[in-house]
Amino acid sequence: MSTTALETLPDFDTTLSPETYRKIRELVHQRAGIAIPAGKEALVASRLRRRLKACGIATIPEYLDLVARDSTGTELRAMIDVLTTNKTSFFREEAHFRYLAERVLPEARSSRRLRLWSAGCSTGQEPYTTVICLAETLSDFGSWDIRILATDISDRVLAEAKAGRYPRHSLEGLDDAIVRKYFSSEADGSEPVYVAKPILRKPIRFARLNLMAQWPMKGPFDVIFCRNVMIYFDKPTQERLVNRFHALLRPGGHLLIGHSESLTGLDHPYEYIAPATYQRKS
Repeated sequence: MSTTALETLPDFDTTLSPETYRKIRELVHQRAGIAIPAGKEALVASRLRRRLKACGIATIPEYLDLVARDSTGTELRAMIDVLTTNKTSFFREEAHFRYLAERVLPEARSSRRLRLWSAGCSTGQEPYTTVICLAETLSDFGSWDIRILATDISDRVLAEAKAGRYPRHSLEGLDDAIVRKYFSSEADGSEPVYVAKPILRKPIRFARLNLMAQWPMKGPFDVIFCRNVMIYFDKPTQERLVNRFHALLRPGGHLLIGHSESLTGLDHPYEYIAPATYQRKS
């Protein structure tokens, strides 16, 4: 690289003034419902540096100007993406999948029809786990009418979810027989990658959705998963969200949230069933 080229590279300044940090917190909360707490300036600045580098912009105030000028909303989405945490795994909080097998499926036996929504599906492990659970529980799985809507605000994680490609360590905890049944192994450099088979993909439709925006789907759903998502929202936002979920659940439908989350202190119409498990009254 020439000296001239080096001189054109920006010297990134990720200093965050109190006013700039306030603007970021307000923008992210307004558009995505995410409540960034006080005292996270260093973390926010570190993550935003990725966007400064990608855009060739030197300072965070300049970057926020770019976000404001982008009428497409693309850069705002990229900004929210780098500021969110996407941690998930197969059969995470396994009690919910036992509940699905032991409580929800018997309710649906007569109709053999299920509609589920994975709200905040991240890189896809939750909806794929749901299909594995259903397929392993139902001897007549192929004759059921099952559809799973899997949504997330992040374009990046949705792309990974749709690809359904996972390194071996991501499948830790799954029996080898389950891995062989539902994933095909492909060479990818020195390490194999495991790709979701059609049986896993067929019931799932992935789509981008901001939970704070209008929802195009009408429901009703038998089950809504919204696990480890609301921990990033403040109480008023949580309350609005769970009441919107309630309107899309069938009578007797089920809301499953993260085990670190609770509806305690919220005004809601659900019946408590078990930790992180709620039901719309019939």
